[in-house]
Formats: sequence, C-alpha cells, structure tokens
Amino acid sequence: MIAPVERAWRAACRRDAAIAIGLALPWITAATALALRLGEVRDAVLAAGALGTGLLLWIARRWRERDLLWLRRALDAARPDLEDSADLLTSDAAGTTVQRLQRGRLAARLAARPPDLRQPWPIGALTLSVTLGLAATLAILFFPQARFEPAAVEAPPIAPPETRMPALLQSRVSVTPPAYTGLPMRTEPTLSLRAPEGSRLRWHLRFSTAPATVELALLDGRRVPLARESDAWEGELVLDRPTLYRIQADGVPLEESPERLDASTDHPPQLRVLAPGRSLSLAAPGQRRWALDFEASDDYALADFATLRITRTQGTGENIAVAERSLRLRGEGAIAARRYRHLIDLVALAPAPGDDLIVQLAVRDTRAPQPQETRSPSLILRWPPEAAPEGGDLEGAVQRVMPAYFRSQRQIILDAEALLRERSRLDANAFAQRSDALGVDQRILRLRYGQFLGEEAEDASAADHAQDDHAAEEEPAAFGQDMDLIAEFGHTHDIPEAATLLDPRTRDVLRKALGQMWQSELGLRQGDPRAALPHAYRALDYIKQVQQADRIYLPRLGSDLPPIDEGRRLGGKREGIASRPDPLRRAQREGADFSALWSALGEPDSPLDAAALDALRAASDDAPDPLALQETLDAVLRQPDCGECRDALRARLWPLLGVPATTVPRRARVGETGARYLDALREKATP
Repeated sequence: MIAPVERAWRAACRRDAAIAIGLALPWITAATALALRLGEVRDAVLAAGALGTGLLLWIARRWRERDLLWLRRALDAARPDLEDSADLLTSDAAGTTVQRLQRGRLAARLAARPPDLRQPWPIGALTLSVTLGLAATLAILFFPQARFEPAAVEAPPIAPPETRMPALLQSRVSVTPPAYTGLPMRTEPTLSLRAPEGSRLRWHLRFSTAPATVELALLDGRRVPLARESDAWEGELVLDRPTLYRIQADGVPLEESPERLDASTDHPPQLRVLAPGRSLSLAAPGQRRWALDFEASDDYALADFATLRITRTQGTGENIAVAERSLRLRGEGAIAARRYRHLIDLVALAPAPGDDLIVQLAVRDTRAPQPQETRSPSLILRWPPEAAPEGGDLEGAVQRVMPAYFRSQRQIILDAEALLRERSRLDANAFAQRSDALGVDQRILRLRYGQFLGEEAEDASAADHAQDDHAAEEEPAAFGQDMDLIAEFGHTHDIPEAATLLDPRTRDVLRKALGQMWQSELGLRQGDPRAALPHAYRALDYIKQVQQADRIYLPRLGSDLPPIDEGRRLGGKREGIASRPDPLRRAQREGADFSALWSALGEPDSPLDAAALDALRAASDDAPDPLALQETLDAVLRQPDCGECRDALRARLWPLLGVPATTVPRRARVGETGARYLDALREKATP
C-alpha cells in the first residue's frame, strides 16, 4: 500500500472517532451527573467508566468496518481518475508489467493530489447534541435535591392514622475515619455499622411526617440530638467505643430492637526481631560489625522513623559505666509493614573484655493524638571477660564458680596425646592399661563436677575418703578435730546449696561439660584415646566458659531493727502503737456492689433499684461483652416484669460481682461499751 492511500485511510478512521466522541460525550457527562446526584462519587465513576467503555467498543467496531474492501470502494468513488484500479494501490503483490505501469501512473496522480476519504463534520448534529447534553447536565446539577434522593432504607409499615407516628423513609450514615488511618470517607445505607475507633458518624434521616424532635438514644445513657436541615434531620457522633442506640422521634423509639455501632480498635504495632537470632550474643574474635534486622507491622500506618536505643556498659562489679545514645532509623517497605536494618561498627566502639552492648528498637504508629509505641526485647552483645585473678578476703561468703583443681582436664588431654604418640613403642596390654587409667582420672573429674550440680556418687565419696585417710596418716589430727563429725563423714556434694550457687546459664554449660566428659571417659575406657580427644577438648571449652563466669557474692547481712526505747519499757503505755496487719491483701474491685441487684433480679416480684441500674449502665465497660449487657439492661428497663429479661440480665451481671472472701472476716475491736458489757458478764459469773 502506497503512503498517500494509507494516510487517507488513517485520517478517515480518526474523523469517525472524533465525530462519535463529539456526539456521545455530552450525554456521557449528563449520565455521570445523574449518577452523582442519585448516589455517590463511586456510582458516578462507575457510570462514566461503563459509558466510556461502550463508546470505545463502538469506535473499535467502526474501525473494523473500514477494511481494505471499503478503502478500495471509497477510493474508486472519490477519485474517478483512478480508473477503478484502486485494488492495484492496496495490493502488495508485484503483478504483471502492465499492472506495475498502471500502479506507477496512479501513484503519480495521488502524489500530485492526495485523496481525502474523511466523512464531513455533521455540524448540525454536533450542535444539537452539545446543546441538549449541556442543558441536561445543568438541569441535573441544579435541580432541587429532594427530587433525586433515593429511599436507601425502607421503614416499617406506616402506623395507623390515629397514632400519627412518623415513619422513617430514608436513612444513611456517613463515616469519616480518623485522618491517620488513611481510609476514605464512605456512606452506609444501614443504621448498624462497624467503623474505626474515633470515626465521625453523621446521620441523614427523612421521615414521612415532620416530627418535632429527633434524637439518637444511646443505651449507655448518652443522647445525640439531630438538627433539621430542609426536610431532613442530621446529627454527628464521634465513635469512641462500641454502643447500641435507637432513633427516637418526639421521644418515642421507632423500633424495638436497638441498632449496633462497633468500634474497631487500633492495636499497637507488632515488632519482630529477625537478626540476631538470640537475645544474648557473644562477640566473636575479630568481629567488626553487628547486624540488626527488625520487622514491624501496624493496622494502618507506621511512623516514618523508629528509634534505636544503644546502651554500652563498661567495667565489672560496682565500677560500671553506662553510656546511652539513640539513632533514628528509616524503614523500608509499605507504610503498614516496614523493615529496619542497621549495622553497628564495633571497631569505632573499641570494646574491652567484659563490656556489654545493649540495643532496643522502639516503633510508633500514626495514631492521633497519642501514638502507640512498641519496644523490642533488649538484644545484648557481650565481650567475654578475662579470667578473674584469685581474690583476697571479702566481707561475705564467696563461692567460686570454678575451683583450681578443675583445670586438670587439660592434663588429661596432654596425657592422652602423649599416649597416642607412644603407641608404637607400647604393647597392646600396656596401652590399654594406661588408657584405662586416664579414663579413671576422667571419671573422678566428672564426679567432682557433678558435686556442683547436686549429684552424689559412692565412688567419688570413696575416693574422697581414701584421700582423707591418706592425709590423716601423714599428719595427725590436732586436739578437738576428732569431734568434727560433719567433716569426717560428710562431703560438700551432700549439701543442697552447692547446686544453687550457680546461675541457670552456668549450670547448663556445666551440664554440657559433664556430657562431654562422659563420652571422653567412654573412649578412654575402651582403649581408644583418639576417639576420646574431641570430647575432651569440647569439655575443656565448656570448663573455660564456666571459669570465666562472674563470681557469686553472698553478703553477710544481719537484721536492721530500730533501737529500743528503754524509757517506754514496762510502762504499760500503748500510745502510738498501730496495728500491723498483713500488708499482702487481695486487690478489691473499685465500684458499686451489685449483690443486692443480682438478688432482686432473681425474684420476679421484687422491685429494682433505679440507682443500682444507673450504676450498672455506667459500669458496663467492665463486662466481658458491654453491648450484650446494655441490650439486656435496656430490655429490663422497658419490661420490668419480663422474667426472661431479668434472668438474662442476672447472667450478664454475674461476672461483675465481687469475689467473696476466702476466710472468715476478723471481728471488730471491742469498744468502750462492749468492754463494760464484758466486764459486767464476768462480775455476774463470779460467785
């Protein structure tokens, strides 16, 4: 197809599309205005989208009709000088020599005078369409509002004429969520709804007959009066908690069952630690950075920044210096789910053995006026302290976590390695005997470790007895020492306190060391030191961890009693002496006592105290289901003689009753009158 013909073809298609848009656009605008007037913005958008899609489909169908057959016919009809040979111009085939010559002649004619296949503008139709469409749009937008309001909710059948009660013809509630939620404003056609806490609700009601007053009667005691706007009634309420309500016209409820307003609570942000995997981490040798990774989520949105608190402690014992600083971290991801990453440069901190680095991340949401904050658990990076030197005398009882003779595990490892080196020079029996002897030493060492976990062993006791007897033979006992029966027949591992002087983490490490010693002993007893060495090395590592743990200091503290006033002794004066009851008492529920009301509800003919009912309405928030309690209370107030309603309220009231005392209350003190009465009884009983 030659270029002039293709350009004419495309121009004709564009002219068709422009004419269709010019004719349809005014009516699409009028239909959109009508949908906006009758409904909401959403309805108008849907109407415009549907009509626009239909117009595009019609244009596409029109273009499909402008095919090659139409093009050839249009060219032959518009240009008689083409001599009915338009098919040669629209065909890509080479053809015969005559056809090529004819195509060249026609192409020259079209190049000199390009064809025009566009449809003429329908000026009259376009003018009429624009005029009528614009008039319809203005009429829809500026016509009285009452003619276009639909009946969103049909009220119950109109009451008989003699009652003259207004009937609800139309109702809708506009919900404006708090700005921090980012939720759009919406309109609900029903009177019962659910909205975020803090939303502003606006009612728009229309009645069959104009009442004098209209109000929303909330079952928790509040009243929301509605103001008259033209022929409708409007009012607002901020939804701060779930509640039930009725619409009252001229003081008369329109419906028996109340409507329900549920408030969605904005929960605090959820925070999860991704890295590191544990709360306490030990710094590796040569570690230069510490990677932190957190993940946070919220119901609506998180604040732009989170606060990372970094605390560094230096020193041990009482000489501990603490330095704190805070960093602001920007999260990655959506506004309601973000991830916080940070790398701490450990080289710049220049840590020393015994230092701790403690971090904690705090994230907030965007709730107004008071945002909610969530903090992560504290993450600790610890540089293991160096082995503490042997201390001197302390003012207290000091229990060393690791005595000096526990270091013989290293000697067992050295002896096992030496035995492996001498294996080629020893016969099998000698090698097995020496390996078994090392296994015995490993067993004795394991049993001594077990003493610190509260374990007992007869073999260990026998070994200790043998050592004690050997020492007794070398050095005679001094005068008075033969009466030390506990030292002679008892041992340290028999004392339960020996297993409680270690913290739980140290006990776990010590228990792991015992397990490795057991495996090492097994290999040595079987004559295989090579299999025992890995377990012995791991046991030595656990022992070093226990040796580097902090000491446990038990101060010797006595009772600190006030000095005795010698001037008051034996004087018989009791002024200033106060009663000292047990300070640990059960917390009492604050508020009214509903025991009498609960008993009255169980008797059908018993009247109910109005003050107790008002107090119960005020305390409904403490109930497991506040709305259910309000509904049952309203039913009792409307029908006091309804037995089922009283039973339902009695069941709802049970969780609010105070817990009875578990013991008999103490009798009140005897006053002056009671003392005289008791004295008179004693005198009368005396013969």
